[in-house]
Amino acid sequence: MAPGVIERLAALFAPPEVPGSTPSRSSVVLLTQLRWTAVFGQLATIVVVSAVLKVRLPLAPLLLAPLLLIVINLTIARVVLQRESFTQREMFSALMIDVVALCWQLYYSGGATNPFTFLFLLQIVIGAIILEARWSWLVALNACLCMALLTFFYEPLQLPDRLAGDHFHLYIYGSLFCFVLAAVLLIVFVVRLDRNRRESDARLAAYYQQAAEEDHIIRMGLLASGAAHELGTPLSSISVILGDWSHEPTIRDDPDMAADLADVRRELERCKTIVSGILMSAGEVRGVDPAVTTVRGFIDDLAEEWRTRIPGELRVIDRMDHDVEIIADPGLRQIVGNVIDNAIEVSPDLVLIEVWLEGEGAARQVMLTVSDRGPGFAPEVLRRIGQPYISTKGRDGGGLGLFLVVNVIRKLGGAVSVENRETGGASVQLAIPLATLALEEQEQRQEKQ
Repeated sequence: MAPGVIERLAALFAPPEVPGSTPSRSSVVLLTQLRWTAVFGQLATIVVVSAVLKVRLPLAPLLLAPLLLIVINLTIARVVLQRESFTQREMFSALMIDVVALCWQLYYSGGATNPFTFLFLLQIVIGAIILEARWSWLVALNACLCMALLTFFYEPLQLPDRLAGDHFHLYIYGSLFCFVLAAVLLIVFVVRLDRNRRESDARLAAYYQQAAEEDHIIRMGLLASGAAHELGTPLSSISVILGDWSHEPTIRDDPDMAADLADVRRELERCKTIVSGILMSAGEVRGVDPAVTTVRGFIDDLAEEWRTRIPGELRVIDRMDHDVEIIADPGLRQIVGNVIDNAIEVSPDLVLIEVWLEGEGAARQVMLTVSDRGPGFAPEVLRRIGQPYISTKGRDGGGLGLFLVVNVIRKLGGAVSVENRETGGASVQLAIPLATLALEEQEQRQEKQ
Protein backbone atom coordinates (compact mmCIF):
# COMPACT_ATOMS: atom_id res chain seq x y z
CA MET A 1 0.00 0.00 0.00
CA ALA A 2 1.37 3.40 -0.95
CA PRO A 3 2.66 5.59 1.93
CA GLY A 4 0.28 8.44 1.10
CA VAL A 5 -2.78 6.23 1.50
CA ILE A 6 -1.40 4.64 4.69
CA GLU A 7 -0.90 8.08 6.23
CA ARG A 8 -4.43 9.19 5.31
CA LEU A 9 -6.00 6.01 6.68
CA ALA A 10 -3.85 6.24 9.82
CA ALA A 11 -4.94 9.83 10.34
CA LEU A 12 -8.55 8.77 9.85
CA PHE A 13 -8.40 5.99 12.43
CA ALA A 14 -5.72 7.40 14.74
CA PRO A 15 -6.73 7.49 18.41
CA PRO A 16 -7.28 10.96 19.87
CA GLU A 17 -4.98 12.52 22.44
CA VAL A 18 -7.61 12.05 25.12
CA PRO A 19 -9.93 9.06 25.52
CA GLY A 20 -12.95 9.12 23.26
CA SER A 21 -13.63 9.74 19.63
CA THR A 22 -13.04 13.04 17.87
CA PRO A 23 -16.17 14.67 16.41
CA SER A 24 -15.59 16.24 13.04
CA ARG A 25 -15.45 19.95 12.31
CA SER A 26 -18.80 19.72 10.55
CA SER A 27 -20.50 18.76 13.85
CA VAL A 28 -18.93 21.75 15.59
CA VAL A 29 -20.06 24.02 12.75
CA LEU A 30 -23.58 22.64 13.08
CA LEU A 31 -23.61 23.29 16.83
CA THR A 32 -22.42 26.83 16.18
CA GLN A 33 -25.25 27.37 13.70
CA LEU A 34 -27.79 26.10 16.23
CA ARG A 35 -26.33 28.46 18.81
CA TRP A 36 -26.77 31.38 16.41
CA THR A 37 -30.39 30.28 16.00
CA ALA A 38 -30.76 30.26 19.79
CA VAL A 39 -29.26 33.76 20.05
CA PHE A 40 -31.67 35.26 17.52
CA GLY A 41 -34.59 33.29 18.99
CA GLN A 42 -33.82 34.55 22.50
CA LEU A 43 -33.55 38.14 21.35
CA ALA A 44 -36.80 37.86 19.37
CA THR A 45 -38.59 36.28 22.36
CA ILE A 46 -37.41 39.03 24.69
CA VAL A 47 -38.66 41.70 22.27
CA VAL A 48 -42.07 40.02 21.78
CA VAL A 49 -42.66 39.31 25.50
CA SER A 50 -41.66 42.78 26.63
CA ALA A 51 -43.08 44.86 23.74
CA VAL A 52 -46.18 42.86 22.71
CA LEU A 53 -47.23 41.06 25.89
CA LYS A 54 -46.08 43.98 28.09
CA VAL A 55 -44.33 41.65 30.55
CA ARG A 56 -41.75 43.44 32.71
CA LEU A 57 -38.50 41.52 32.25
CA PRO A 58 -35.09 41.98 33.92
CA LEU A 59 -33.44 42.94 30.60
CA ALA A 60 -29.86 43.28 31.89
CA PRO A 61 -29.37 39.62 33.00
CA LEU A 62 -31.52 38.25 30.16
CA LEU A 63 -29.46 40.06 27.48
CA LEU A 64 -26.21 38.90 29.10
CA ALA A 65 -26.70 35.29 27.94
CA PRO A 66 -27.10 36.08 24.18
CA LEU A 67 -24.13 38.43 24.41
CA LEU A 68 -22.00 35.66 25.93
CA LEU A 69 -23.12 33.17 23.26
CA ILE A 70 -22.19 35.65 20.51
CA VAL A 71 -18.66 36.03 21.94
CA ILE A 72 -18.31 32.24 22.22
CA ASN A 73 -19.49 31.69 18.63
CA LEU A 74 -17.02 34.25 17.25
CA THR A 75 -14.20 32.59 19.19
CA ILE A 76 -15.15 29.11 17.99
CA ALA A 77 -15.35 30.36 14.39
CA ARG A 78 -11.64 31.21 14.50
CA VAL A 79 -10.73 27.85 16.05
CA VAL A 80 -12.78 25.89 13.49
CA LEU A 81 -10.70 27.37 10.64
CA GLN A 82 -7.53 25.88 12.15
CA ARG A 83 -8.68 22.42 13.28
CA GLU A 84 -10.26 19.37 11.69
CA SER A 85 -11.46 17.56 14.82
CA PHE A 86 -12.35 18.22 18.45
CA THR A 87 -12.20 16.11 21.60
CA GLN A 88 -15.19 14.79 23.52
CA ARG A 89 -14.31 17.08 26.41
CA GLU A 90 -14.45 20.13 24.14
CA MET A 91 -17.81 19.16 22.68
CA PHE A 92 -19.18 18.48 26.18
CA SER A 93 -17.97 21.90 27.34
CA ALA A 94 -19.67 23.58 24.37
CA LEU A 95 -22.98 21.86 25.18
CA MET A 96 -22.68 22.73 28.86
CA ILE A 97 -22.30 26.40 27.95
CA ASP A 98 -25.66 26.15 26.17
CA VAL A 99 -27.25 24.36 29.16
CA VAL A 100 -25.98 26.95 31.65
CA ALA A 101 -27.02 29.86 29.37
CA LEU A 102 -30.55 28.42 29.09
CA CYS A 103 -30.71 27.85 32.86
CA TRP A 104 -29.59 31.44 33.47
CA GLN A 105 -32.33 32.86 31.26
CA LEU A 106 -35.03 30.62 32.68
CA TYR A 107 -34.07 31.62 36.25
CA TYR A 108 -34.91 35.24 35.44
CA SER A 109 -38.07 34.37 33.48
CA GLY A 110 -40.18 32.15 35.71
CA GLY A 111 -38.04 29.04 36.22
CA ALA A 112 -39.95 25.75 35.88
CA THR A 113 -43.17 27.66 35.17
CA ASN A 114 -41.66 28.77 31.86
CA PRO A 115 -42.59 26.24 29.11
CA PHE A 116 -39.23 26.80 27.43
CA THR A 117 -37.70 24.41 29.99
CA PHE A 118 -38.48 21.69 27.40
CA LEU A 119 -35.47 23.00 25.43
CA PHE A 120 -33.30 21.10 27.93
CA LEU A 121 -34.55 17.93 26.22
CA LEU A 122 -33.25 19.22 22.87
CA GLN A 123 -29.77 19.65 24.36
CA ILE A 124 -29.92 16.16 25.90
CA VAL A 125 -30.82 14.67 22.50
CA ILE A 126 -27.97 16.55 20.79
CA GLY A 127 -25.53 15.27 23.43
CA ALA A 128 -26.74 11.69 22.97
CA ILE A 129 -26.16 11.92 19.20
CA ILE A 130 -22.70 13.49 19.00
CA LEU A 131 -21.09 12.39 22.30
CA GLU A 132 -20.07 9.10 23.81
CA ALA A 133 -22.33 7.53 26.42
CA ARG A 134 -20.50 8.82 29.51
CA TRP A 135 -20.41 12.39 28.21
CA SER A 136 -24.05 12.34 27.08
CA TRP A 137 -25.07 11.05 30.54
CA LEU A 138 -23.23 14.00 32.08
CA VAL A 139 -25.15 16.39 29.82
CA ALA A 140 -28.44 14.78 30.89
CA LEU A 141 -27.43 14.87 34.57
CA ASN A 142 -26.53 18.56 34.44
CA ALA A 143 -29.76 19.39 32.58
CA CYS A 144 -31.76 17.54 35.27
CA LEU A 145 -29.90 19.42 38.02
CA CYS A 146 -30.68 22.71 36.30
CA MET A 147 -34.34 21.72 36.04
CA ALA A 148 -34.43 20.77 39.72
CA LEU A 149 -32.86 24.11 40.64
CA LEU A 150 -35.38 26.03 38.55
CA THR A 151 -38.25 24.19 40.24
CA PHE A 152 -37.42 25.71 43.63
CA PHE A 153 -35.40 28.81 42.85
CA TYR A 154 -36.40 31.37 40.22
CA GLU A 155 -37.54 34.93 39.67
CA PRO A 156 -41.31 34.97 38.94
CA LEU A 157 -42.54 36.76 35.86
CA GLN A 158 -44.26 40.07 36.50
CA LEU A 159 -47.30 39.62 34.26
CA PRO A 160 -49.67 42.45 33.35
CA ASP A 161 -53.15 42.41 34.94
CA ARG A 162 -54.86 41.01 31.80
CA LEU A 163 -52.57 37.91 31.88
CA ALA A 164 -52.06 37.51 35.62
CA GLY A 165 -55.23 35.50 36.12
CA ASP A 166 -54.74 33.14 33.15
CA HIS A 167 -51.42 31.41 33.88
CA PHE A 168 -52.52 28.00 32.59
CA HIS A 169 -53.57 29.16 29.11
CA LEU A 170 -50.42 31.24 28.81
CA TYR A 171 -48.37 28.14 29.72
CA ILE A 172 -50.25 26.04 27.13
CA TYR A 173 -49.57 28.55 24.35
CA GLY A 174 -45.92 28.73 25.32
CA SER A 175 -45.67 24.92 25.38
CA LEU A 176 -47.13 24.72 21.87
CA PHE A 177 -44.63 27.22 20.53
CA CYS A 178 -41.74 25.47 22.33
CA PHE A 179 -42.81 22.07 20.95
CA VAL A 180 -42.89 23.35 17.36
CA LEU A 181 -39.52 25.05 17.80
CA ALA A 182 -37.90 21.92 19.27
CA ALA A 183 -39.35 19.73 16.50
CA VAL A 184 -37.99 21.99 13.75
CA LEU A 185 -34.54 22.25 15.36
CA LEU A 186 -34.36 18.48 15.88
CA ILE A 187 -35.24 17.74 12.27
CA VAL A 188 -32.68 20.26 11.00
CA PHE A 189 -29.98 18.96 13.33
CA VAL A 190 -30.54 15.26 12.67
CA VAL A 191 -30.80 15.70 8.89
CA ARG A 192 -27.58 17.71 8.82
CA LEU A 193 -25.79 15.16 11.01
CA ASP A 194 -26.95 12.35 8.75
CA ARG A 195 -25.64 14.21 5.70
CA ASN A 196 -22.28 14.72 7.43
CA ARG A 197 -22.15 11.01 8.24
CA ARG A 198 -22.88 10.08 4.63
CA GLU A 199 -20.15 12.40 3.37
CA SER A 200 -17.70 10.92 5.88
CA ASP A 201 -18.63 7.38 4.79
CA ALA A 202 -18.15 8.38 1.13
CA ARG A 203 -14.67 9.76 1.86
CA LEU A 204 -13.76 6.61 3.75
CA ALA A 205 -14.99 4.44 0.87
CA ALA A 206 -12.88 6.52 -1.54
CA TYR A 207 -9.80 5.98 0.64
CA TYR A 208 -10.44 2.22 0.71
CA GLN A 209 -10.84 2.21 -3.08
CA GLN A 210 -7.64 4.17 -3.58
CA ALA A 211 -5.79 1.91 -1.16
CA ALA A 212 -6.98 -1.17 -3.05
CA GLU A 213 -5.97 0.32 -6.40
CA GLU A 214 -2.50 1.31 -5.22
CA ASP A 215 -2.03 -2.10 -3.62
CA HIS A 216 -2.94 -3.56 -7.02
CA ILE A 217 -0.25 -1.40 -8.63
CA ILE A 218 2.40 -2.61 -6.18
CA ARG A 219 1.51 -6.24 -6.81
CA MET A 220 1.72 -5.67 -10.57
CA GLY A 221 5.02 -3.87 -10.10
CA LEU A 222 6.43 -6.83 -8.18
CA LEU A 223 5.29 -9.23 -10.89
CA ALA A 224 6.71 -7.00 -13.63
CA SER A 225 10.05 -6.53 -11.91
CA GLY A 226 10.29 -10.27 -11.25
CA ALA A 227 9.56 -11.03 -14.90
CA ALA A 228 12.10 -8.40 -15.97
CA HIS A 229 14.80 -9.99 -13.81
CA GLU A 230 13.99 -13.42 -15.24
CA LEU A 231 14.14 -12.09 -18.81
CA GLY A 232 17.43 -10.28 -18.25
CA THR A 233 19.59 -13.42 -18.31
CA PRO A 234 18.21 -15.02 -21.51
CA LEU A 235 18.29 -11.68 -23.30
CA SER A 236 21.94 -11.22 -22.37
CA SER A 237 22.70 -14.74 -23.58
CA ILE A 238 20.92 -14.10 -26.88
CA SER A 239 22.88 -10.85 -27.28
CA VAL A 240 26.18 -12.70 -26.85
CA ILE A 241 25.15 -15.41 -29.30
CA LEU A 242 24.08 -12.85 -31.92
CA GLY A 243 27.38 -11.06 -31.44
CA ASP A 244 29.25 -14.32 -32.16
CA TRP A 245 27.08 -15.01 -35.20
CA SER A 246 27.87 -11.61 -36.66
CA HIS A 247 31.53 -12.68 -36.94
CA GLU A 248 30.74 -15.90 -38.78
CA PRO A 249 31.94 -15.71 -42.42
CA THR A 250 28.76 -17.33 -43.74
CA ILE A 251 26.58 -14.61 -42.22
CA ARG A 252 29.03 -11.75 -42.63
CA ASP A 253 29.47 -12.36 -46.34
CA ASP A 254 25.72 -12.70 -47.01
CA PRO A 255 24.15 -9.19 -47.20
CA ASP A 256 20.61 -10.47 -46.61
CA MET A 257 21.53 -12.54 -43.58
CA ALA A 258 23.69 -9.71 -42.21
CA ALA A 259 20.76 -7.27 -42.58
CA ASP A 260 18.38 -9.71 -40.89
CA LEU A 261 20.83 -10.22 -38.06
CA ALA A 262 21.17 -6.45 -37.63
CA ASP A 263 17.38 -6.15 -37.40
CA VAL A 264 17.23 -8.91 -34.79
CA ARG A 265 19.96 -7.24 -32.74
CA ARG A 266 18.15 -3.93 -32.96
CA GLU A 267 14.90 -5.46 -31.70
CA LEU A 268 16.81 -7.28 -28.99
CA GLU A 269 18.28 -3.99 -27.78
CA ARG A 270 14.78 -2.55 -27.70
CA CYS A 271 13.61 -5.49 -25.57
CA LYS A 272 16.53 -4.93 -23.20
CA THR A 273 15.63 -1.24 -22.97
CA ILE A 274 12.02 -2.10 -22.14
CA VAL A 275 13.14 -4.56 -19.46
CA SER A 276 15.50 -1.95 -17.98
CA GLY A 277 12.65 0.56 -17.97
CA ILE A 278 10.43 -1.89 -16.07
CA LEU A 279 13.13 -2.43 -13.48
CA MET A 280 13.71 1.29 -13.07
CA SER A 281 10.00 2.01 -12.83
CA ALA A 282 9.30 -0.73 -10.30
CA GLY A 283 10.43 1.63 -7.53
CA GLU A 284 9.15 5.11 -6.75
CA VAL A 285 8.04 7.37 -9.56
CA ARG A 286 10.65 9.96 -8.55
CA GLY A 287 14.28 9.53 -7.64
CA VAL A 288 15.26 6.65 -9.97
CA ASP A 289 17.82 7.76 -12.55
CA PRO A 290 16.53 11.37 -12.58
CA ALA A 291 17.60 13.87 -15.23
CA VAL A 292 17.53 17.66 -15.11
CA THR A 293 15.68 19.09 -18.09
CA THR A 294 12.90 21.57 -18.85
CA VAL A 295 9.22 21.07 -19.58
CA ARG A 296 9.78 21.91 -23.25
CA GLY A 297 12.87 19.71 -23.41
CA PHE A 298 11.05 16.80 -21.83
CA ILE A 299 8.11 17.04 -24.25
CA ASP A 300 10.33 17.59 -27.31
CA ASP A 301 12.53 14.58 -26.47
CA LEU A 302 9.49 12.41 -25.86
CA ALA A 303 7.85 13.53 -29.11
CA GLU A 304 11.03 12.95 -31.09
CA GLU A 305 11.30 9.43 -29.70
CA TRP A 306 7.72 8.57 -30.64
CA ARG A 307 7.87 10.17 -34.10
CA THR A 308 10.11 7.30 -35.21
CA ARG A 309 7.37 4.80 -34.28
CA ILE A 310 4.30 6.46 -35.80
CA PRO A 311 3.44 6.24 -39.51
CA GLY A 312 1.54 9.54 -39.39
CA GLU A 313 2.11 12.88 -37.66
CA LEU A 314 2.81 13.59 -33.98
CA ARG A 315 2.20 17.31 -33.52
CA VAL A 316 3.26 19.28 -30.42
CA ILE A 317 1.38 22.49 -29.57
CA ASP A 318 3.43 24.55 -27.10
CA ARG A 319 1.23 27.05 -25.22
CA MET A 320 3.72 27.88 -22.47
CA ASP A 321 4.67 31.53 -22.03
CA HIS A 322 7.96 30.52 -20.37
CA ASP A 323 9.93 27.33 -19.76
CA VAL A 324 10.64 25.78 -16.35
CA GLU A 325 13.43 23.47 -15.26
CA ILE A 326 12.23 20.14 -13.92
CA ILE A 327 13.60 16.81 -12.77
CA ALA A 328 12.22 13.95 -14.86
CA ASP A 329 12.85 10.24 -14.55
CA PRO A 330 12.12 7.17 -16.71
CA GLY A 331 8.95 6.44 -14.71
CA LEU A 332 7.36 9.76 -15.65
CA ARG A 333 8.54 9.35 -19.23
CA GLN A 334 6.98 5.91 -19.37
CA ILE A 335 3.64 7.13 -17.99
CA VAL A 336 3.31 9.95 -20.55
CA GLY A 337 4.52 7.58 -23.25
CA ASN A 338 1.78 5.16 -22.27
CA VAL A 339 -0.86 7.81 -23.04
CA ILE A 340 0.80 8.62 -26.38
CA ASP A 341 1.00 4.93 -27.26
CA ASN A 342 -2.73 4.45 -26.63
CA ALA A 343 -3.51 7.47 -28.83
CA ILE A 344 -1.29 6.20 -31.66
CA GLU A 345 -2.94 2.78 -31.54
CA VAL A 346 -6.39 4.22 -32.32
CA SER A 347 -5.23 7.19 -34.41
CA PRO A 348 -1.98 6.39 -36.27
CA ASP A 349 -2.43 9.27 -38.75
CA LEU A 350 -2.41 12.15 -36.27
CA VAL A 351 -1.82 12.62 -32.54
CA LEU A 352 -1.79 16.04 -30.88
CA ILE A 353 0.17 16.94 -27.73
CA GLU A 354 -0.63 20.24 -26.03
CA VAL A 355 1.37 21.57 -23.08
CA TRP A 356 0.96 24.68 -20.94
CA LEU A 357 1.37 25.96 -17.40
CA GLU A 358 -1.64 26.78 -15.24
CA GLY A 359 -2.09 28.43 -11.85
CA GLU A 360 0.13 30.66 -9.75
CA GLY A 361 2.76 30.14 -7.06
CA ALA A 362 2.71 26.80 -5.26
CA ALA A 363 -0.49 25.83 -7.11
CA ARG A 364 1.12 25.90 -10.58
CA GLN A 365 0.60 22.79 -12.66
CA VAL A 366 1.99 21.37 -15.87
CA MET A 367 -1.02 20.66 -18.07
CA LEU A 368 -0.43 18.03 -20.76
CA THR A 369 -3.19 16.92 -23.15
CA VAL A 370 -2.87 14.07 -25.65
CA SER A 371 -5.64 14.01 -28.28
CA ASP A 372 -6.42 11.57 -31.07
CA ARG A 373 -8.90 11.12 -33.90
CA GLY A 374 -9.99 7.63 -32.94
CA PRO A 375 -13.46 6.34 -32.05
CA GLY A 376 -13.33 7.78 -28.54
CA PHE A 377 -14.22 6.12 -25.25
CA ALA A 378 -17.45 4.24 -24.68
CA PRO A 379 -19.73 5.81 -22.01
CA GLU A 380 -19.26 2.88 -19.62
CA VAL A 381 -15.48 3.23 -19.91
CA LEU A 382 -15.60 6.99 -19.24
CA ARG A 383 -17.53 6.34 -16.03
CA ARG A 384 -14.89 3.90 -14.78
CA ILE A 385 -11.66 5.54 -15.90
CA GLY A 386 -8.83 4.67 -13.55
CA GLN A 387 -10.12 1.21 -12.64
CA PRO A 388 -8.11 -1.83 -13.74
CA TYR A 389 -9.12 -3.99 -16.71
CA ILE A 390 -11.50 -1.34 -18.12
CA SER A 391 -10.82 -1.24 -21.84
CA THR A 392 -12.55 -1.12 -25.21
CA LYS A 393 -9.84 -3.19 -26.91
CA GLY A 394 -11.40 -6.50 -25.93
CA ARG A 395 -8.21 -8.35 -25.11
CA ASP A 396 -7.25 -10.15 -21.91
CA GLY A 397 -5.35 -7.96 -19.46
CA GLY A 398 -6.32 -4.77 -21.27
CA GLY A 399 -7.14 -1.55 -19.47
CA LEU A 400 -4.06 -1.49 -17.22
CA GLY A 401 -2.29 1.32 -19.09
CA LEU A 402 -4.67 4.11 -18.17
CA PHE A 403 -5.13 2.57 -14.72
CA LEU A 404 -1.40 2.97 -14.08
CA VAL A 405 -1.40 6.49 -15.51
CA VAL A 406 -4.25 7.63 -13.25
CA ASN A 407 -2.73 6.21 -10.10
CA VAL A 408 0.85 7.37 -10.72
CA ILE A 409 -0.30 10.91 -11.54
CA ARG A 410 -2.51 10.85 -8.45
CA LYS A 411 0.49 9.77 -6.41
CA LEU A 412 2.32 12.87 -7.67
CA GLY A 413 -0.58 14.97 -6.38
CA GLY A 414 -2.10 15.56 -9.81
CA ALA A 415 -5.20 14.45 -11.64
CA VAL A 416 -6.22 12.82 -14.92
CA SER A 417 -9.31 13.78 -16.89
CA VAL A 418 -10.59 11.94 -19.95
CA GLU A 419 -13.23 13.10 -22.40
CA ASN A 420 -14.48 12.53 -25.93
CA ARG A 421 -13.97 15.49 -28.26
CA GLU A 422 -16.91 17.06 -30.08
CA THR A 423 -14.96 16.91 -33.35
CA GLY A 424 -14.23 13.20 -32.89
CA GLY A 425 -11.64 11.24 -31.00
CA ALA A 426 -10.67 11.48 -27.36
CA SER A 427 -8.32 13.50 -25.19
CA VAL A 428 -6.48 12.59 -22.00
CA GLN A 429 -5.35 15.50 -19.85
CA LEU A 430 -2.65 15.16 -17.18
CA ALA A 431 -2.42 17.86 -14.50
CA ILE A 432 0.90 17.49 -12.64
CA PRO A 433 1.81 19.87 -9.78
CA LEU A 434 4.98 21.70 -10.72
CA ALA A 435 6.12 21.48 -7.09
CA THR A 436 6.72 17.72 -7.56
CA LEU A 437 8.83 18.26 -10.69
CA ALA A 438 10.41 21.73 -10.46
CA LEU A 439 14.17 21.85 -9.88
CA GLU A 440 13.89 24.82 -7.50
CA GLU A 441 11.45 22.97 -5.27
CA GLN A 442 13.75 19.93 -5.15
CA GLU A 443 16.75 22.05 -4.16
CA GLN A 444 14.77 23.81 -1.42
CA ARG A 445 13.66 20.48 0.03
CA GLN A 446 17.25 19.19 0.01
CA GLU A 447 18.45 22.33 1.80
CA LYS A 448 15.78 21.89 4.50
CA GLN A 449 16.87 18.30 5.02
